Formats: sequence, C-alpha cells, structure tokens
Amino acid sequence: MAKILITGGAGFIGSSLAERLVNTTDHKVVIVDNLLTGDMRRLPKTENDSWRFIKADCNNFQDISSVMLAYKFDYVFHYAAVVGVQRTLDNPKLVLDDIIGIKNVLDLCKNTNVKRVFFASSSEVYGEPIEHPQNEATTPLNSRLPYAVVKNVGESFLRSYKQEFDLDYTIFRFFNTYGPKQSTDFVMSKFLNAALKNRDITIFGDGLQTRTFCYIDDNIDACLSSFEHGHYINDTVNIGSTQEVTILELAEIIIKETGSKSKIVHLPPLKEGDMKKRKPDIEKMRKLLGRNLLPISEGVQRILAAGTKFYGK
Repeated sequence: MAKILITGGAGFIGSSLAERLVNTTDHKVVIVDNLLTGDMRRLPKTENDSWRFIKADCNNFQDISSVMLAYKFDYVFHYAAVVGVQRTLDNPKLVLDDIIGIKNVLDLCKNTNVKRVFFASSSEVYGEPIEHPQNEATTPLNSRLPYAVVKNVGESFLRSYKQEFDLDYTIFRFFNTYGPKQSTDFVMSKFLNAALKNRDITIFGDGLQTRTFCYIDDNIDACLSSFEHGHYINDTVNIGSTQEVTILELAEIIIKETGSKSKIVHLPPLKEGDMKKRKPDIEKMRKLLGRNLLPISEGVQRILAAGTKFYGK
C-alpha cells in the first residue's frame, strides 16, 4: 500500500484520479486543494479511511509542507494549477504564482524521499504548433501566455530536479479532456450546458480552429497505467485524442446528441490563446491503454447518462 498525494484533487481531472484510486486500489490517498477552482462536491463518495481531504495551498510553503512532512508520501500527482481559458487570461499574475507551488512541491518531494512525481502539464506548451500532430520531442516554446510559460517552467523544474537530486518524474501533457464533473470554463461542458438549456452556443471566430477531445476515463486509465507499471519514468507523455474536429463541428455534434434547439452564434475571435490547430501524437498513450479511445459522440452520451453536473467556479 502506497501513500499518494494529489494536489488540485478537487479539480476535474484530479478528483477523477482520486475517485479511481480510492475505489479500485488499497492505497492511502490524500487530496489537497485550495478550492479556488476546486469543488468539494467532486470528492470521492466512498466513506472509509483510505482517503482524506485537506484544504491547503501549494503556493504557501507552510500549508503544503505541513501536509507532506506529516505523511511522507511515496508518490505525488501535482495537478494543482489555475485553470480556465478566460480566468488565466484575466489573472496572469495569479497564474505565474503557480511556479512557486511547483518549486515548493518538488523541494518537499526530494527532501521526503518521494519515489516519483507526476506533473500535469498541458498542450499549451506547444504554442502555435510547428508540426501536426504534436510530438513530445518537439516543443517550440513560442507561446507568451503565462499559463503556457508556467507549464514549460514546471517541466524544466522536473528535469532539473532529476539531474541534481535524482527525483524521478513523469510529465503528462494534457490535451482537452472532458467528462462528468467538469466546470463550464471549458468548451465541451460550456457547449453541453448551453445545449441542455436550449441557449445559444457561442463560438469565437469562424469556429474552424481544430481541437481533439479526450474522455476522462481514457485520461485516467493511461495515467494510472504509467503509475502502476512504471512506464515512461523521466519522460513526457501526450494525453489526448486524435479525433480532430473543428469547434463548429463540436457544437453541431452536441446539438445533435442532446436534441437541443440551440443556435450557434459567432463572436469576434479571441485576441490571443486560440491556436488554429491542436492534435497530439499519442503513440505512447496508446501503448499505455492497449485499446482504442472513446469517440466524442459516445463520450457525450456517457456524460448525459451520468447526469449532468457542471461546476461553475
């Protein structure tokens, strides 16, 4: 039985990871979140002593050190971050502060003999892609957005701590992930929320920018495969899907799957942060899964079957 810390564990992906670990393993799981964008309603419903939640801020050394020094974790999933496109654009200083949290967590990891750190990076590190699909070995560093900068810096911290302190890591570069419990800050849940209420679905620009969408179970299965079987240690893995659709097509799919009367309305393009193309090379992820990924239409139906609960923080 391992002791596992999940920072940002009341967020969409972090809570989904926590729920899976709590329900399918005998590991001891501690969930930390400052609840800026996290939500207590996402926490596991299982009532036993295999997990606990602690409200703490990774960017505050006293907060996170009191947790990590008390438990001496075997593994850490550092998923805490300011998220949401509009929020990160509106609060650049708040986003940059997450660099402090990354350093705090890694300093504590190397001083408490953590065996391996799993870091939630992002497709944003690719900026405006110079190749299609995007391969883990190619990172152009051409985005000036604070969120992308922070993820790049976080990756550099991990590689540096491995070199100097022999702290093992795995970097997960998350592309768009969707599923139950996601907040309406993200395009899939935003569109679904509007469609279910028969409200206008708004799209920035012409809607021809392309994205891929990974269902949460595919994300969690791949990440836990890396954790459980020791795959891609000191390496980087794209976590996403290769089913590329335009934002306009996504809106049309959601209207069809929900039977909505929503209309599609176009808004002026975003000034920055809305890349034209985004599609990962997921050869590594396919090896972790050993199966096909879920198509978008089936993922939408799973959300609807689960009962739609969107969190608006």
